[in-house]
Amino acid sequence: MCGIAGWVDPTRSLRDKGRVVRAMADTLAARGPDSEGVWAGANAVLGHRRLAVMDPEHGEQPMLLSDDRDRPLTVISYSGEVFNHLELRAELELLGHKFRTDTDTEVVLHACLEWGTGVAEHLNGMFAFAVWDARRGRLLLVRDRLGVKPLFYAPHGHGVLFASEPKALFASGLITPAVDDDGLRDFLASVRTPGGSLFRGVHEVRPGTMVVVDDRGIREHRYWALRARPHTADVPETVDHVRDLLGDIANRHVRADVPLGALLSGGLDSSALAALGRRSTHGRLRTFSVDFDGQFVPDRLRATPDAPYVRDMVGHCGLDHRDIVLDSAALTDPATRQAVVTARDAPATGDMDTSLYLLFQAVRDHATVVISGESADEVFGGYPWFHDPAALATGDYPWRYLTGRSGTYQALLREDVAVALDVATHRENHYRQALAEVPVLPGEAGIQRRMREVFHLHLTRWLPDLLDRKDRLSMAVGLEVRVPFCDHRLVEYAFNTPWAHHTFDGQEKSLLRAATADLLPASVVNRTKAPYPITQDVAYDRAIRDQAGDLAATPTAPVWTFLDPQRLRDRLARPVTDRATRAGIDFALNLDLWLSSSSSWSRRSRPQP
Repeated sequence: MCGIAGWVDPTRSLRDKGRVVRAMADTLAARGPDSEGVWAGANAVLGHRRLAVMDPEHGEQPMLLSDDRDRPLTVISYSGEVFNHLELRAELELLGHKFRTDTDTEVVLHACLEWGTGVAEHLNGMFAFAVWDARRGRLLLVRDRLGVKPLFYAPHGHGVLFASEPKALFASGLITPAVDDDGLRDFLASVRTPGGSLFRGVHEVRPGTMVVVDDRGIREHRYWALRARPHTADVPETVDHVRDLLGDIANRHVRADVPLGALLSGGLDSSALAALGRRSTHGRLRTFSVDFDGQFVPDRLRATPDAPYVRDMVGHCGLDHRDIVLDSAALTDPATRQAVVTARDAPATGDMDTSLYLLFQAVRDHATVVISGESADEVFGGYPWFHDPAALATGDYPWRYLTGRSGTYQALLREDVAVALDVATHRENHYRQALAEVPVLPGEAGIQRRMREVFHLHLTRWLPDLLDRKDRLSMAVGLEVRVPFCDHRLVEYAFNTPWAHHTFDGQEKSLLRAATADLLPASVVNRTKAPYPITQDVAYDRAIRDQAGDLAATPTAPVWTFLDPQRLRDRLARPVTDRATRAGIDFALNLDLWLSSSSSWSRRSRPQP
């Protein structure tokens, strides 16, 4: 895991632009605290910040294929992990390639030389990298299939600036940060447009996509997408295949030369990975859970606390476990809120984001790499709305029925801003476009077709936001989080498995439960789905209301470009424990911090219709 940055322009000399790219890379220091590097060529400058995970003593980047630093064949700046790098290395050695390190970076570099624009199809992993082919004068920006690792770019002149995070693009001094209206619409509508961002002129390399930059311009090449394929295996055969896949995935994901851990909530997803990871590491895997000060109160989403199930897992598997307990003082610390907003390059989403950041910060004291159960619900159909006929029948994204975030945020907008943004129309158009991309089999209809649509919508329009949040908040403290359920082989297989197989035992995630039940205590196997926990401490609500009161009394705050101060004051008059009140207050505070985070923000008065 690392941070990458660079500037390429096939039409101009960039040899003296190393300081620009170094300034870009410096903003990514938290992503790569172990070392840094910049390489400058005739038409390309690549920068890198390294978090050493594989072969820590070697593997400095940018990495060159040629021994002559002034005349390299290929240069790479790479972030992520390729989990089949040992197998690829053996294949490349048979083809005559020689290696000098044990890093996956060097394997990817040689793979680029061998397979060119076809390289990504050979890789299994989470990655975002830039490869400059000096012979052809060509840059490749490559992102993994599910979009686990971020990669952004902005056209400039006849070339591009690129980086792991938008803030690095702005550090160049060549790109001015300005709010993109469609990006803001996405945020307010709880959707994500592939390739878009919150910033005008800044593009995200789409998952499963390669961007090619040369003297012919900038163009995209889609190397992977979900395909509809027949599934002929019965339930027992399907469970066996899922079990085999999970075993292989777990073995690959625990390869590391640094301390390794796993996030554990006591739910099926994280528990399955903890058990598989412990088996693959012969007990060396540490586990970590998050909890909060204060009494747990059941609600419609969280019937039970995590702690009892975590204890059952620790006892059942003999785990080396640590509980991370967070208090409201830490969660409401303005410095923490600022750190989270800075990490995300976006208005954060309340205590869930701050608690994740603090959890990762605490975990980093004990581990450099952790595995997480993110995406199991998207892959195996775990969310409640997958099983709610009313949610499935509507002509809209099904997750709107339980998030509530969109309406809460929009209720605070200035009237003129709300009219200009027209978030409802944006969401309707967004949904229709997303639905048109869903691949189906000939004659597929009824519940099977609808569930294929729902899976595809989650994997392409919902999951990317969760993956971005986890990457940004973990890498802000130099922690690598791996997401085994995003292995594309598992995603492809589950996507084409009939819905009846996914629910054969009458519960959510039937296939995952059956494939891992023998590894887990009965309490965890039978536990009902529970989302990531949030604090229920009234001290949190009181603290953020006081902070929002100060904001409401500041007429010059940047947030009033978008929000109505009276609507915020009305929100503050409601009971402090109201969940919508909390969400709205957190949004106002985070939006103000985001808008205030750079003195170079473009001061457009309002979004334009």
